[in-house]
Amino acid sequence: MRPTDEDAGVPREALFEYLLRLGDDRLVLGHRLSEWCGHGPVLEEDIALSNVALDLIGQATHFLRLAGQVEGQGRDEDALAYFRDAIDYRNVNLVELPNGDYGRTIVRQFLFDAWSVLLLDGLQRATHTELAGIAAKAHKEARYHVRHSGEWVIRLGDGTEESHRRVQTAVDELWPYTGELFAADQVDRLLARVIAPEPAALEPVWREVVIDVLHRATLTPPAEGYMHSGGRQGRHTEHLGHLLAEMQILARSHPGAKW
Repeated sequence: MRPTDEDAGVPREALFEYLLRLGDDRLVLGHRLSEWCGHGPVLEEDIALSNVALDLIGQATHFLRLAGQVEGQGRDEDALAYFRDAIDYRNVNLVELPNGDYGRTIVRQFLFDAWSVLLLDGLQRATHTELAGIAAKAHKEARYHVRHSGEWVIRLGDGTEESHRRVQTAVDELWPYTGELFAADQVDRLLARVIAPEPAALEPVWREVVIDVLHRATLTPPAEGYMHSGGRQGRHTEHLGHLLAEMQILARSHPGAKW
């Protein structure tokens, strides 16, 4: 691996891989949320989720653009978004899961948002100036996102008997996908402390925030158990391929199209 000049010895390939992870998490989740556009339970929420989706896709654009610059192979954010196969995507499996009902979508969003705020807070102090700048802007958006999704978890969990049952089911089903947010591999170890927070260091704070909201929502945190993994290494659920087929069809059918 070639060291970069800028990043205190962090290998360029590791930084590229890490930026892909940041971009892919947000691109895939943003596309998932966009599926709610025109289908929200109330008009205000339809607009709110669409705005969150746009924020995430905007963040993905910046992270993937920087990834392309670090890679130095002539790929920009569009090439990285539309011309990679599922096995090349580095998002966690949590964000590619189907939306389900509105409660399930909100629970997934809250679990991700609570983690994203902590991660971006650490990244905005990174020694990599451009990455820190992107993270600082994204952190402001993520703080709004987690406030919005957290309030809805409380409202639905402490709502009707049916809304409570649905949200508790979503928490139980999605919890086994959260372990991947805090798992570390060689890439994370290379970037830790110089550019990015150590994933495991975020988990205690994340748990405190998430469990506090679950209790306020009269929901029961799941018992510890098996955790899914593999997304960071390109091992995804069957759902990502279907999502990418829809997201990429125009760009792949008409490469270079402009309008």
